[in-house]
Amino acid sequence: MSETLQEFVDSRGVMMRVDREQGVIRGVKVLGLRSRNGRTYLAEALERAVPLYEGAKVNVNHPKANPLGPRDYQDRIGNLRNVLVRADAGLFADFHFNPKHALAEQLVWDAEHAAENVGFSHNVLARTARRGDRTVVEAITKVQSVDLVADPATTRGLFESSAQDGEPAPTLAEATVALLKALRPDLVDGLLGEQAERLKSTSDKLAQAEGDLDRLRESEAQARREILIHRLLAESGLPEPGSPQEKNGCLLSERFLAALLQAPDEPSVRELIADRVALIESLSLSAGAAASRPRSRDQHTLSDRRPTNTKSFVQAIT
Repeated sequence: MSETLQEFVDSRGVMMRVDREQGVIRGVKVLGLRSRNGRTYLAEALERAVPLYEGAKVNVNHPKANPLGPRDYQDRIGNLRNVLVRADAGLFADFHFNPKHALAEQLVWDAEHAAENVGFSHNVLARTARRGDRTVVEAITKVQSVDLVADPATTRGLFESSAQDGEPAPTLAEATVALLKALRPDLVDGLLGEQAERLKSTSDKLAQAEGDLDRLRESEAQARREILIHRLLAESGLPEPGSPQEKNGCLLSERFLAALLQAPDEPSVRELIADRVALIESLSLSAGAAASRPRSRDQHTLSDRRPTNTKSFVQAIT
């Protein structure tokens, strides 16, 4: 059976997403799946009706006489765009309104502060059938207009479905990503922004921790290298850097110690120390030869005092 239908939709309990400059209320709910008038709308009927609602004219209130008759110019306030359907909720769209319309400020205020005061109603031709005790809308054949009204019936608002015939309203646990994107893009954007901030903060902390760890590793490697150098110097008979025997720095110069610290590995450190020991021993032999020449003392006395190794040479010159 074909008949003319009028249904109503309000926005109770939902913060509107209003773009005042562009004159748009985004993600409004145009039609629910059930109405207080006892009708049920099939999801497939809404799917096929999407092209009919795209660009549909929006007027203020329903016509007082013939629902399919002409409308007054002052009734026209905007149109619907970007219409989509959710099988478990109904039809949604962006409502583009004239910001210069006499009721534009009232509409915006209600959308932002009292969503229960305003909603949508559609004025359509539809094919219906009785199924048990309910009237089922099987197809919408023509959309005459979608109107702003004060008492919508298929939902509680421009965004929120209402509970009808004892059915509970959708809960947060039943929400899906698609539902949130369609109904609350502002909320999704806010959550994504918070997540991005947390990720950035975590990334910054991780970078700082990695820098601290690198510095600790460098400090540990430096300490290990210094311990190795002290041990190898002791094994070779050379004095400890900064010790009384080395206070004048004649054996372990700053340049030599820096070379030891910059050596790439232990064999390189050993090689440098061995070279220094060989140099000291060479100097020791030269000093012994010079001391063996008789001067003002007995030759045998001088020979007995000649350094015989690195340690004794170090002791002799200090």
